Amino acid sequence: MRIPIPVVAMSVVTVVGSFAQGIQVPLQDEDASVYRAGQVPVISHLALQQHLEVVPEGFSIDLDEKRLIRFSDDADPVWLTEREKFLLKANGLKFFDITDTVDTAQRSPALTEPAERTYESYVVSDKVKSVLKTLSPANLRETLGKLTSFRTRYYRSQTGRDSQLWLLSKIQDIAASEASEELASRIIIGEFQHPWPQHSIIAKIKGTNSTGSVIVSAHQDSTNSFPFLPAPGADDDGSGTVSILEAYRGLVAANFTPIQDVEFHWYAAEEGGLLGSQAVAADYAKRGVPVHGVLHYDMTAWVKRGTKPTIGVMTDHTSTKLTNLVKSLVDKYLDVPWVESKCGYACSDHASWDKLDYPATIASESSYEDSNHNIHSGRDTFADHPEEFSFEHATRFSSLAVAFAGELAGWSD
Repeated sequence: MRIPIPVVAMSVVTVVGSFAQGIQVPLQDEDASVYRAGQVPVISHLALQQHLEVVPEGFSIDLDEKRLIRFSDDADPVWLTEREKFLLKANGLKFFDITDTVDTAQRSPALTEPAERTYESYVVSDKVKSVLKTLSPANLRETLGKLTSFRTRYYRSQTGRDSQLWLLSKIQDIAASEASEELASRIIIGEFQHPWPQHSIIAKIKGTNSTGSVIVSAHQDSTNSFPFLPAPGADDDGSGTVSILEAYRGLVAANFTPIQDVEFHWYAAEEGGLLGSQAVAADYAKRGVPVHGVLHYDMTAWVKRGTKPTIGVMTDHTSTKLTNLVKSLVDKYLDVPWVESKCGYACSDHASWDKLDYPATIASESSYEDSNHNIHSGRDTFADHPEEFSFEHATRFSSLAVAFAGELAGWSD
């Protein structure tokens, strides 16, 4: 997720740095209202320039490669180098890198029906509640401990690839050890390959009478504002990654046989401009895959000191009907309230689906202003923040994912 730079409501902000002079970045007025002061650490552009002079061993990136960047639906995209992209991220700016998906057509009119459906909840509440009892914060802690042990999960690094392969093996192990023989025959696990080292991962449970997919997602990569430095990414988005992994484990162990297809996605390269999720969503659109709903998580573990736990439900660039379903599921199944918030344009991977008119929404650890401000640094760990980093809270999102999958996809008897 990206914490935005402080600005006043205006249509253009100019980013000035030592190697990117006068980049004019268009901003939508509606997004300007969600930018808040004090959320971005002051980063020396000179220091960042020096950091980017040489690409160290273990990273695979051409800093002079041109990329097509979109900052708003109302403005033309601009060509910037990978080096300039890092400057933008250091300033907290949000964007789509559309270089690889610029030719993606809008979703076929034949696929718009699911977005207009009436979402029904509480259909399989007894089965959902039985799964919720099996979810364990200890599992999240153990998995996140391993995930954050990789120096960085940056998508163009070798350790980003290594962490992805470890996560893939963990997902496969759950299916092998927890699924019944019949359920195992319905589970398909694979990599969605990208032209960078780290690939996205998709685990699909085939439905018994499917007319489309129900998707729960998070992004697996991490980054540092100085991209070659360590990036443990415990909250951003290791927490979302392990929250949906525990939901997947709980459903598989419960012999969950959905009516609709249920998919768990762990995206690569969110921090590079939503690259992984854009590629996946574009592929689904091109193949005409119907999607009944996407619930995305970005940061699920932080409870700011002095606040009470809440589920942050973002209302901008999301499906209103799907967001309302998530609110109702929080009311039904969780022990904390939801709170509405906004995260701005291209703030995380749900936006890749929303821009193609698929019904998508995002939930996060709190209101945007109360979220974790240690992200994109070596301070994004759980050991250093025991009073605020809550595995119990992250497990609430596992519960919400189970409820979302069970209620929206149905549970075959």
